[in-house]
Amino acid sequence: MKTIAKSKSAIVETNSGKIQGYTDNGLQIFKGIPYASPPIDELRFSPPQPVEPWNDVLDATTYGPFPLQGASALEMFLGKASPQSEPDCLTLNIWTPETDDKDRPVMFWIHGGGFINGGAAVQVYDGSYLAQRGNTVIVTINYRLGAFGYLYIPDVTANVGQLDQIQALKWVKENIAKFGGDPNNITIFGESAGGEAVVTLLAMPAAKDLFQHVIAQSAPMVYNASAGKKSSEQLMSLLDIEAGDIDALQKVPAKKIIRAQNKITNRGVITDLLPFSPRIDKKTLPKHPLEALRSGSANNADLIIGSNETELTLFTRLDPRMNKMDAEGMRKNINSIANLLGQDEKKANELINLYKENRKDLRTPLDIMEVIGTDFVFRIPAIRISEAHHTHQSNTYNYIFTWQSPAFNGQFGAPHAVEIPFVFGTLNAPMIDQLVGKGPAADTLKEKTMATWISFAKNGNPNHDGIPKWPSYDAEKRATMLMGKKFEVVNALFDAERAAWENVTFNI
Repeated sequence: MKTIAKSKSAIVETNSGKIQGYTDNGLQIFKGIPYASPPIDELRFSPPQPVEPWNDVLDATTYGPFPLQGASALEMFLGKASPQSEPDCLTLNIWTPETDDKDRPVMFWIHGGGFINGGAAVQVYDGSYLAQRGNTVIVTINYRLGAFGYLYIPDVTANVGQLDQIQALKWVKENIAKFGGDPNNITIFGESAGGEAVVTLLAMPAAKDLFQHVIAQSAPMVYNASAGKKSSEQLMSLLDIEAGDIDALQKVPAKKIIRAQNKITNRGVITDLLPFSPRIDKKTLPKHPLEALRSGSANNADLIIGSNETELTLFTRLDPRMNKMDAEGMRKNINSIANLLGQDEKKANELINLYKENRKDLRTPLDIMEVIGTDFVFRIPAIRISEAHHTHQSNTYNYIFTWQSPAFNGQFGAPHAVEIPFVFGTLNAPMIDQLVGKGPAADTLKEKTMATWISFAKNGNPNHDGIPKWPSYDAEKRATMLMGKKFEVVNALFDAERAAWENVTFNI
């Protein structure tokens, strides 16, 4: 690709004020655009408020700072989240081929990180390649994380990180036409916590009619209100604040809150799933997303949802405690899963024996635990959501990403997050080749994955000439697209394992 020198972009007049970014390789790029007022003082833990309009032309040439967050084991691949800020974190970024009136599809990305880490400035989320490849407008956002975004005190504060996302969507809906985008053709897509976030938005009344298509990559399903209340009370106890005293917590220095939060979040892969995350809440999220989807709450939204083949390896193989796992340790971990789901040791043993029998490729106790854990956290939730949604919306598609990572001598398999650089076309981002590899096969998968996501963003259907026909999902055939060295549709994939979870309620 020929490199074209950067220069100032056109000045765009939004509802908030005038904005000027820069041009790069034929794109106009705008970074660090505030979409809400600084969430500080009395606005800490409160729903976002519209941004105050500015008078001068906003310099939109650099990313806004990351939201406040703790350290992450993934910094080796994604880089350190720096700088960070509480008042200046609610910003978004736009890549567009032109600021004209062409009504291009809009792709709105919500990053992952367990609702405690991450940010839009991570290089693997650079929207340049996707915008050029598909003649689309790409938007990435920051939103409040951890206790700042997901403190849960019933009738006081809940899900404000989700409300940040809705505020950003409203800003985009009102202004994206001035950036060459179609406000009536918006795809929300996200991975991990971002995947759960987009599923959550499907069930939030305040998000209705703000988007048309949804891509949920590796989305957990963690919504239990009592668990959120417990985490919030633990945080306040660590800070010597009476449970529920939001006024006192608003006055605590931000770094002190992060230190207390780290003590809660650094506990384990299985036993403490997403202590700060979306919760069922009568005002903002009145129904569990599964219940909402089953009732047809989002029947106008097209959906792609899926997971990676061995999601859990990204966490377990980076944890020295897991590398020594024996059969007894594996049983304890599967028992923990069963207990979280209200099941007993008999169910844990049933799962272990079934996976051993059906999955001959699982050689070690750690292998077995990782695949059962992957199904528990990611694959079965994706199936449940597909089942719920397809009865109201035929444009429902399921996938499993199978590309094998070369990291740690191939121990990762197809881990959590491996698909992201293929979606964004950012295989050349620093350090990313260590996670995903490189070469002709990787480049081919990148092109096919980008084309698939772009096709879906344009018309709600992922099919295009570069892949086999991808049928929509239904509970009879259960068509799943395998995405890796080759694209292949398989019906009823790992169906005995799916059936083993059939009567288990995911109330976590």
